Amino acid sequence: MSAARTTSPPPPPSAPAGPVDPKGPSWSDPGSGTAPKSGGGRLRKSGVYALLSIGLLVMAAPFLWMGLSSFKTDRDLTASPPVWIPSEWTLEHFDELLDRLDVPLYFFNSLTVAVLVTASNLVFCSMLGYALAKLRFGGRNKIFALVLGALMVPGNLMLLPLFVLMSKLQLIDSYAGLMLPFAAQAFGVFLMRQFMQSIPDELLEAARIDGAREWYIFWRIAMPLVKPALATLSILIFLGSWNNFVWPLIATNDPEKYTLPVALATFATDPNQSAGSNGMLMVGSLLIILPVLLVFIVLQRHFTQGLATTGMK
Repeated sequence: MSAARTTSPPPPPSAPAGPVDPKGPSWSDPGSGTAPKSGGGRLRKSGVYALLSIGLLVMAAPFLWMGLSSFKTDRDLTASPPVWIPSEWTLEHFDELLDRLDVPLYFFNSLTVAVLVTASNLVFCSMLGYALAKLRFGGRNKIFALVLGALMVPGNLMLLPLFVLMSKLQLIDSYAGLMLPFAAQAFGVFLMRQFMQSIPDELLEAARIDGAREWYIFWRIAMPLVKPALATLSILIFLGSWNNFVWPLIATNDPEKYTLPVALATFATDPNQSAGSNGMLMVGSLLIILPVLLVFIVLQRHFTQGLATTGMK
């Protein structure tokens, strides 16, 4: 006689612990896994925004004052207490500056030097950065170490050797003398090398297997991939060259070769020219800032992207 098979009944289904919220777990549910938004966090964020707004106002106030003062009358410029908004908008200071100073010539000199220096840095720094990042040759690391060492040398320390060299080459009072010392800067080489390292080696090897020459790979493959770095380098080099004051002051004796910052400084220190010229100095400063501001506005997106990407290299 076989033993009877016994089966135990299944356990009854457990009742829900409470009503189910159709909208999902609430913020106050400690088991939901989501931290509640505290009032302290919002207050802290508001404080950060307030500090940033104050910093923005502090940094923008001088530029705002300069721009508004360019359109003020002499009475508003000497008013006490100071007047922010002109009581009467005028362009007389623009006319006076153009009469006393050959602004178009000096503007052309500054623009020519800045554009050519920027273009030369984009070409030479990109080529050297590509070579240091993607080509295998002896002494590559030593060359890069020299580039890093050049970054540690103060620029003012090089003024005297550069002046002696330009004098021996008879390039004083020439555009070439203003541009050649800055045609390829160490920071540009470092920046482009860091970006070139982010390009996959497999992509370049595939192009070489297909028969592409190194020059073609550099211009058609590598350069389009580093556009953020090119925009970043363009802004930094253009800004430095446009605002460069010491070297153009040393390397030029002919007023026809003055850049705009040198011409404006010479005008401001000449008592025969600059008497009662606060408004004209404001106009000149505004003319110096506008090109750099326009370049930054045009390339701002690539500039911020380039800085962010460089920080991850």
